Amino acid sequence: MKNIFITCLLLPLYSLFAQTGTLEGKVMSDGEALPWATIQLKNSQIGTTSDELGRFSLKVPYGTYSVVCQSIGYKSISKEVTITNPMTLTLNFQLKEDVMGLEQVVVTGTKTDKRRTDSPVIVNLINSKTLDNVVATNLSEGLRFQPGLRVETDCQTCNYTQLRINGLQGGYSQILINGRPIFSPLTGLYGMEQIPTNMIERIEIVRGGVSALYGSSAIGGTVNVITKIPRQNDYAITYTHQNMGNYSNDHLLVGNTTVVNSERNAGATFFISKRDRDTYDHNGDNYSELPQLKNNSFGANFYFLPQENQKLEASISSINEYRYGGEMVDKAAHLAQQSEERTHNVIMGSLDYQINFNQEKSALILYYGGQHTNRDHYTGIIPDDEPELSQFMADPPYGISDVTTHQGGAQFNHRFNEFLGGTTVVTMGSEFVYDDVLDVIEAYNYKIDQTTRNLSGFVQNDWEVTPELNFLSGFRIDQHNLVDKAIISPRLSLLYKWNKETQFRLGWGTGFRAPQAFDTDLHIAFAGGGISRISLAESLKEERSNSYTASANYDKANEHFIVGFTLEGFYTHLRDAFYLFPLGEDQFGERFEKRNGSGATVKGITLETRANFDYLFQVETGLTLQSSRFNDAVENIEGLEAKREFLRTPNNYGYATFTYTPTKALSASANIVYTGPMELIHFGGEGTGQTIDEYSTSPSFTELSLRLGYNFEFEKTKTGIEVFGGVKNLTNAYQDDFDIGKNRDSNYVYGPGAPRTVFLGVRLKSL
Repeated sequence: MKNIFITCLLLPLYSLFAQTGTLEGKVMSDGEALPWATIQLKNSQIGTTSDELGRFSLKVPYGTYSVVCQSIGYKSISKEVTITNPMTLTLNFQLKEDVMGLEQVVVTGTKTDKRRTDSPVIVNLINSKTLDNVVATNLSEGLRFQPGLRVETDCQTCNYTQLRINGLQGGYSQILINGRPIFSPLTGLYGMEQIPTNMIERIEIVRGGVSALYGSSAIGGTVNVITKIPRQNDYAITYTHQNMGNYSNDHLLVGNTTVVNSERNAGATFFISKRDRDTYDHNGDNYSELPQLKNNSFGANFYFLPQENQKLEASISSINEYRYGGEMVDKAAHLAQQSEERTHNVIMGSLDYQINFNQEKSALILYYGGQHTNRDHYTGIIPDDEPELSQFMADPPYGISDVTTHQGGAQFNHRFNEFLGGTTVVTMGSEFVYDDVLDVIEAYNYKIDQTTRNLSGFVQNDWEVTPELNFLSGFRIDQHNLVDKAIISPRLSLLYKWNKETQFRLGWGTGFRAPQAFDTDLHIAFAGGGISRISLAESLKEERSNSYTASANYDKANEHFIVGFTLEGFYTHLRDAFYLFPLGEDQFGERFEKRNGSGATVKGITLETRANFDYLFQVETGLTLQSSRFNDAVENIEGLEAKREFLRTPNNYGYATFTYTPTKALSASANIVYTGPMELIHFGGEGTGQTIDEYSTSPSFTELSLRLGYNFEFEKTKTGIEVFGGVKNLTNAYQDDFDIGKNRDSNYVYGPGAPRTVFLGVRLKSL
């Protein structure tokens, strides 16, 4: 009787457990197996991945399901299946490459995973393949190939760069590493050139200030650099030789390797980069236009899955860079007539822990990111006469910098499957950012000792009202130690999907910049035989912004082609806009003070077009037409007329990339970068060839670059070799009126960052 009772009790449980079938099959692409693809039941946590041969097997309870197969870089496929018996059902998938990245999952727009076409905020992508096609050696070179973005070189001697988004200066651009704002003001000067592209998995870009999630400085936009992710065991080693102007050489050696265990619950990817570049003198005055660079970088990313619902990620990297520009002499920096010397030692890292629970509806993320930079530097020009010369030699202007940045926080996401007739994901969190900058040159009585602390919280509701309509709303509240009161920055975004091909978006957001020193404020420039420095006005207060965007997006695909375009309008108004007021000269040179103006407006339109034909030929273009003006004219040089226009800001600029892949082995690419005319200002100096303080207008520049590559594959050893070569800036579109001599105005530099450069390289990689 007892045994019969137990049997009757367990039989329903056994029957329930037994009611499963098996799905098995293979994932292929272009006739080859596709490993590590994800196969998952839609709206379920049941899923698996394909193995090295593309095969998968999955136990599935009885029922009807939508099975989604996806892999990074490929278009996802969904198939309907019904499981009614314990038999094995075969289900194969053929994935096509997502050449335009339309179905890529992105995180930057909403701080949660979101397919690009479903994101209420436009997120543009630059992947590692694009960086390779345009032969970008670092982050700075890679960011030039996106609409609305312009990378400019701002010093003839040290060549620091800044990123301008939608016509705003570099201090308005928020650069993130793996979602963390650990780019300090000092790193903003040289950091984009210090990050090698072999460290980068992809770059996500959000233009405009409609995101309140990443901090107060994301007024122009946000760039999120996502470093290499461990996926499968592989390696690559690349050597590239570049020759600038026929006599300056640039050697680059980079390597990557990835290790993933057989259970795929742990992995690591490592990168190393070494660069050695000569100085380059364009006008033959023995003073460099491009500085000497010696860069050594290495780092690693790790992940570990303690449980199926938990993930731990860590990254660490180290950058050592030596940079010298000025008079090209083989002796100590202070013995050159004019020079800048920099030695950076940078270490940065991050740690993230995520746990999913409540049947995958909820997630808690704890994170930390940090960076520390030590810098030894020299900025000097030898005086002509005594006693200044003896004083200079007795105490040459060497300096030190010590910069520390920390960020820590927590984020909670929860999905409501039923919310006012639709579904929604609520995101909330809090974070603390600490940034300490010490920059000292005792000989100039120059010192910046700036500590900023910002405690913030954010809330966001991502509401899918219907399958066609998505409404994103939220706000961020910041308590900054340099601002009297907490500042609330709201955001609203609306996405309407008219049909599968067409989406319309509207966005609005506010932001602020605290009264602190940003990247360009830390740069000491040469002008008129002395140095120029920037200080902050005692009455300086925060700058506020209101930003609006509207866009239409269209993409049409069939068996043989994909074509599409995005048209976006943007409008940003700055209240109490920062500007530099000329204070005149002191014993060392020119001085400027950052003050609040009445306001400024930046507005314009950006057009992107894209097309791919039979996976053989692909083209992408972008053009921005814009205007950047102060409400009231501001003075730039004492004695010259005041101007409303933002200087060094062209009203039109754009790019185009072309890729032709006739066979799997052969690839060819071309790219164009166009920079329209811009208004400049020039400090005249004796013996520079140009001695009058004046405004001028630059010519327009069009850079054309070409790359050709061929792959050799050796199946027996699972090894491939690619040989590639080409030329950057083929027409040598480059500035032709640089100042000469030691009294040059180092800020009088514009146009392309390098002259014609011929390159040749070889890559050894796993198949």
